[in-house]
Amino acid sequence: MAAPQTQALTGPRVAPATGKNTTGLLGIRVQRWRQITQTGFFLLFILSPVFDIFRLDLNVKHFIFFGLDWTLGLDDFLAGRATAAQASLNIVLRGFLPLLGIGGTLIYVSWKWGRLYCGWLCPHFSVVETINRTLRRAIGKQSLWDKKRIPARNPDGSQTQHDAIWWFAVIPLVICCAMLWAVVLLTYLLPPAEIYGNIWHWTLTRNQTVFLSAASIAFFVEFMFARHLFCRYACAVGFFQSLAWMANDKAMVVGFKRERAKDCSTCFSACDHVCPMRLNPRNVKRMMFACVQCGQCVDACDQTQANNPNGQLLDWVHELRAESEAAFNVSAARTIMIKRAPSETKEA
Repeated sequence: MAAPQTQALTGPRVAPATGKNTTGLLGIRVQRWRQITQTGFFLLFILSPVFDIFRLDLNVKHFIFFGLDWTLGLDDFLAGRATAAQASLNIVLRGFLPLLGIGGTLIYVSWKWGRLYCGWLCPHFSVVETINRTLRRAIGKQSLWDKKRIPARNPDGSQTQHDAIWWFAVIPLVICCAMLWAVVLLTYLLPPAEIYGNIWHWTLTRNQTVFLSAASIAFFVEFMFARHLFCRYACAVGFFQSLAWMANDKAMVVGFKRERAKDCSTCFSACDHVCPMRLNPRNVKRMMFACVQCGQCVDACDQTQANNPNGQLLDWVHELRAESEAAFNVSAARTIMIKRAPSETKEA
């Protein structure tokens, strides 16, 4: 357990910093809006099968969408009541076009604004961030694989000291998330009333027990050891969003005012430390392939530069400014970036 540090070591407690980008629509902070959208989509993820909004029922062998059977309409063809042309049309209208519409919408949004689904909606990423924050309290790092601890100081000036006692929160949290995901996944495949009823009465079938046990173990390993690594390297949805984003040089991106890079010497690399994907937000776009547009780096820069009359160095950019940002390569950016101050290097 980490020993308490005196004020002489940590310095005086700094009042929370504020900045223009910490507030958004209706005066609500941007990160609060993101929490609202994440929470809403997480509840939708859990409750969709319960209310038959969307699920695949293996008992009836077709999808259910808003309480209605969603089939390819091939029953009449198999029974000889429809022609091959009618069956083909049904496949296009009920299968191909809906998938094209959903996939096309996701790709367009990603092409225009980046991986907004990942950073603002994805239930998996919500779990990633929740565990990251809890793990930081236990070991001072967001991931077991991070080489160095994150500074206790937060961008707003508050302190988050690590304490090993938080392991008693980390492990139960990971177990609960893993079991929840296993149960929810099964309700997408079998009637939710049956699954929740069997769990409540301890009457799960052998196959259900095997599935829930195996899935819970798999999710525990993923949530405990992978998390952001899965998002960066294994998630197909995220990968194709990133490809679409990279294809558009004018897409929304976090821009860095490299001509003012010397102002970073007054910071402690706050933007690097807050990134849940463990990226370096001041880097060029092509090195930010897995960015989820969460905006935490922008808010961190806004807070740490609150007293800077020239404002922050990181901000959202679009169109021509985004195109200029995308044109940078690593070597060109490094010629503009100045060497970090000793104080920044030490705290980072």
